[in-house]
Amino acid sequence: MIEFPSISPVFYEIGHFQLRWYGLAYVCGIGMGSLLVKNRLRNLGFSSDEWVHLITMVAIGILLGGRLGYIIIYDPSFYLKHPAEILAIWHGGMSYHGGAAGVFLVTFQVCKTLKKSFWSVIDQLSWASTIGIFFGRIANFINGELFGRPSTSPWAMVFPNGGPLPRHPSQLYEALSEGLLLFIGLGFAYRWLKLSPGQGTALYGMGYGLCRFICEGFRQPDPQIGLLMGIVSTGQLF
Repeated sequence: MIEFPSISPVFYEIGHFQLRWYGLAYVCGIGMGSLLVKNRLRNLGFSSDEWVHLITMVAIGILLGGRLGYIIIYDPSFYLKHPAEILAIWHGGMSYHGGAAGVFLVTFQVCKTLKKSFWSVIDQLSWASTIGIFFGRIANFINGELFGRPSTSPWAMVFPNGGPLPRHPSQLYEALSEGLLLFIGLGFAYRWLKLSPGQGTALYGMGYGLCRFICEGFRQPDPQIGLLMGIVSTGQLF
């Protein structure tokens, strides 16, 4: 068993202002991802102003889609009883699936307005999203949330909010597979394969789905939902 590293969820604090690791993960993910695709979007005919507009809309799609997705999919009854918590994103509660839907919708609208190829653009954004996934799962680990199921493996950890049993550090499994491994795999595919528009997104979808499905087998199901039919988690179903 490995001791869980005690890291404050607050990365930087001055006065009443706090920058948390989770917020920093979003800043790094969106910032580094946007720089990764900047030249590629320029090759697709995007000017600097159009690139900034697209990335701004993508950021809005991630935040709104991720939050609404979590509220609707994972815990609608709680937010119906506590509507003030809907805006309290610093308490956690973001859905990958909602964020992905948000990005698809805003990207489609931007490409339609600017008369750009939607599938060519979303191919690049799909690759860039793996950076955000990596940093996001690392932040989940630092926060001690979304931990794994009980485990006897040598690298199992006792999480502060996970009870006395050692558990899989499933956040790290997801960071390495859905983030780093998928980033490298798609990078090779874009470099060495002659992909038609949309095929990169298809590879991303299959790769992410496979990695997420496997990792969900090690992750503790959401307590308010549990396993559906006693077999699969919500994440595996989606």
